[in-house]
Amino acid sequence: MTPLRKRMLDAMILRGFAHHTQDAYLGSVIRLSQYYDCSPDLLSDEQLQAYLLHQLQDLQRARSTVNLTSCAVRFLICEVLGQTQRRVQIPLGRTPQRLPELLSRAEIAALFASVTSIKARTFLMTAYASGLRLSELCHLRGCDIDSAPDRMCIRVVEGKGGKDRYALLTPDLLEQLKLYWRTCRAGAKGEDWLFPSRRDPSKPLACGCAQYFYYTARSAAGITKQGGIHSLRHAFATHLLEAGIDLNSISKLMGHAQLSTTCRYLMMARPGISTGADALALLSQLPAIPPISPKT
Repeated sequence: MTPLRKRMLDAMILRGFAHHTQDAYLGSVIRLSQYYDCSPDLLSDEQLQAYLLHQLQDLQRARSTVNLTSCAVRFLICEVLGQTQRRVQIPLGRTPQRLPELLSRAEIAALFASVTSIKARTFLMTAYASGLRLSELCHLRGCDIDSAPDRMCIRVVEGKGGKDRYALLTPDLLEQLKLYWRTCRAGAKGEDWLFPSRRDPSKPLACGCAQYFYYTARSAAGITKQGGIHSLRHAFATHLLEAGIDLNSISKLMGHAQLSTTCRYLMMARPGISTGADALALLSQLPAIPPISPKT
């Protein structure tokens, strides 16, 4: 590790950056350095801007990806090197605000029914019924499931921004988790991961494997709507909103830092939002879904 990379890593650790943010920032700066075959602290503002244009125009990177590179370079230049006057020369572009294609409840039922692995089905059901982020789902432990009748919640440890919170645990999801635990996790040794890696049970399920669960199920169910497993989180929030749950409560359940982030779901909810529906019923796991053999 070069001294400059070590300085950048230390600066991120001191500021409490999440591990995946550290990896993303370092990766962006490393690719910049490789592109010019030069240490990034020697690059001019013109070279930095040319690299961002190269990502946008030549590599056809998404605006959000290019903005990530800008944030990483800004951190290096302004925070690590102390050249704060150069911040304005490292631009952040406006990201297009496109609404995702929302899954209907019928499509969610078809998605679950298409899965033949109890682990994959339970993971996808948990994603929908709790609204957790992908990284939060992968890092759940058995002890995070509080099944006491007067509690009934999921504890999220160090979610986005390093914040703990409590998420929704519906009765149907609890029954599915109990079935999964008896079938796949009872008597398991080592780490207490709720969804451990198949290759190395001492590690949590990789995000790529979880995305594979979703894409495989989506294809088997014949769903053509775009988007990854995060679509289930969108469906969770929108269905709660349609059930009449207030925005502030939904915002807390999802771990949003700003209520304005949750307000986006007002544009995704169907016209004529209901105010009398049972929120837990809307998030039910649909008993008509065919059972899975305990051996799978």
